[in-house]
Amino acid sequence: MNEVRTRFAPSPTGYLHVGGVRAALFPWLVARHYNGKFILRIEDTDRAREVGGSVDIIKQSLEWLGILWDEGPGVGGAYGPYFQTQRTQYYHQWAMRLLDSGRAYADIRQPGELEQLRADAQTKHKPFLIRDYRPANPPSWKPGMPLRFKSEPQAYSWHDEIMGDLTAGKDAVDDFILLKSDGLPTYNFGHIVDDQEMHITHVIRGLEYIASMPKYLNLYEALGFNKPLFAHMPHIMGPDGKKKLSKRDGAKSVLDYKQEGFLPEAMVNFLALLGWNPGDGREMFSLDEMVDSFSLDRVQHSGARFDERRLIWMNGSYIRLLSLDELYDRCAQYWPVEAKGYDKTYKKQVLKLLQERLKYLSELPELSRSFFVDLPLNPKLISTHKQLAKYDNQSLKRLLETSLVDLKDCDFSVDKLNDRLNGLLAKTGEPPAVLFSLIRIATTQAQASPPLAESLAVIGKERTLKRIVRQIETL
Repeated sequence: MNEVRTRFAPSPTGYLHVGGVRAALFPWLVARHYNGKFILRIEDTDRAREVGGSVDIIKQSLEWLGILWDEGPGVGGAYGPYFQTQRTQYYHQWAMRLLDSGRAYADIRQPGELEQLRADAQTKHKPFLIRDYRPANPPSWKPGMPLRFKSEPQAYSWHDEIMGDLTAGKDAVDDFILLKSDGLPTYNFGHIVDDQEMHITHVIRGLEYIASMPKYLNLYEALGFNKPLFAHMPHIMGPDGKKKLSKRDGAKSVLDYKQEGFLPEAMVNFLALLGWNPGDGREMFSLDEMVDSFSLDRVQHSGARFDERRLIWMNGSYIRLLSLDELYDRCAQYWPVEAKGYDKTYKKQVLKLLQERLKYLSELPELSRSFFVDLPLNPKLISTHKQLAKYDNQSLKRLLETSLVDLKDCDFSVDKLNDRLNGLLAKTGEPPAVLFSLIRIATTQAQASPPLAESLAVIGKERTLKRIVRQIETL
């Protein structure tokens, strides 16, 4: 096989959501698997839909995930430029060849005329094909006029690296616009010229393009281009599994997940498994393992449902795999403001306690604040607690007073705290769900926390006793 060259060719119309990132990830994995090249190309010919800053957002999203391109914006390469609006010379060169060979014609009909022709086809109970309504004497093409491809209909059979062997009848082949009146190409024309000029060997894209394959094949033949390998990925479905995930349905930017403290390696692992089955039952892969294992023939045919709960679970699993030093480095921007002034050693003690509970890093402020500041008392924590709500205030007060006495002469090492807490269970005759929950609420203002003895050891003796006294006074 010649050098494998794949590409990701987004339009700069806003942020990248998970569907867009997976459209980059799969061709990137193929390129890396074969030690080939991955190209980033910006298809910016739809000026009406372009959103300022989108190219930077696309680049930042891919860079965060480690999906780095070998050629493209900011990197360069032998086959640039990598913005379609800067490549008009190539489109016009190939368009003129089609025009000279009789495979293109000027079509200046207005949308209203085409709608009348569509209505005529419906009246005649036949499919609307523009090739059935070609102008008898099209004007000579000049810049500023739309240029339309003149198809030569035929049936096609082709192989898709994911979907298998496919066929289509000649009714799937029709005329389509090559160059718009502004001189820029349509997607149908531009991507084929660019793939040829950039020596792309694998065209890997979404399933929505498969219906247009017969038209593309017809154009490949008219241009005399060698066809690359084609692979059409199944859709990522929304949470209900009923329709394709989209921005209009609330799909978030990948950079929103970055801001929320999702790890890039967890996101890549999650996205790789949306439609790809490695076949060995594994759920967690390093990037190198994914590159080594990935193949298009293991990509499923049906849509993959986007389940954010599974992403959260996977992210928590990756957080637990980090060393404490790695976790500390990644949490730099997520500490609560109250942590300012505390040293690295203390913060790492807090992180060691919380690592098992963190699902994403932006949870850190809420989970850790009680280790840095005395939180306001929240009486609802007791009144809404399933067990504690059964006790009157005097009973709860007595339990805390007994706990205070036994904790005052403890050295607050974890082992000694566990001994004292277990001794309190025996002394009071209360179950952990009552006694430990009460002490936990008094000292952390939370109904759940890491193991109690470890939490109190980090909070420290002075602050723990002070908080218990405060809770007693309130009761």
